[in-house]
Amino acid sequence: MTHGNGAPAATPPRSTLVVTAHAGDFVWRAGGAIALAASRGEKVTIACLTFGERGESAKAWREGKKLDEIKAIRREEAERAAATLGAEVRFFDAGDYPLLATPELTDRLVAVYRETQPDVVLTHPVEDPYNGDHPAANRMALEARVLAQAIGYPGEGGIIGAPPVFYFEPHQPEMSGFKPEVLLDITEVWDTKRKAMECLGAQQHLWDYYTDLAVRRGVQLKRNAGPNLGLAHKTMAEAYMRPYPQIAKELA
Repeated sequence: MTHGNGAPAATPPRSTLVVTAHAGDFVWRAGGAIALAASRGEKVTIACLTFGERGESAKAWREGKKLDEIKAIRREEAERAAATLGAEVRFFDAGDYPLLATPELTDRLVAVYRETQPDVVLTHPVEDPYNGDHPAANRMALEARVLAQAIGYPGEGGIIGAPPVFYFEPHQPEMSGFKPEVLLDITEVWDTKRKAMECLGAQQHLWDYYTDLAVRRGVQLKRNAGPNLGLAHKTMAEAYMRPYPQIAKELA
């Protein structure tokens, strides 16, 4: 494709869409993938459905803060974390514990899909017996992806294709049917992810947990990567699942 002056049209940067239930989820579970994409000049948009104000802000509640104050705290933390990772975050303020699907929320998500035209979608897996908001976000993310492909579904923006979906790792994978099918090497952006994690003061107890998890997944990555890839001694990684088939012209 060329412009009128004969110069080739610039190819738009790749686009990643992250659909997350709460303000901290995208950092703990997909911060490395987000930082890697941003470091390559790709566009990353985070659709943050709730602030995690009721269920994931225990410290602030114990300090006697009110709902609006807690929302403001979590918003500011998530904005700083997203900026650290190089992403744009959009807040839906849909209310957590429980997060409930509504037609309006679906429309808003479809609009984001059509606007951002994602090449990749990251979201929660189907199961999480400890937090119903996470499966709810999964269902909304997948439904909006399908509706955004439907030419007859009303709304602005062009229809999308079928971007691959990756489920990021839940807090208790063994209880959530999660298998680490994809191991992503995030060593080069680990320091960025850790800085983003440290923006989340409301959940400081998770900083070391997700650092340790990245170390363990890095060990698994090296074990599965072959002997001569020159991987760093301390490889850090994130794990993902794929609900849809991988499309390929060669096996790799």
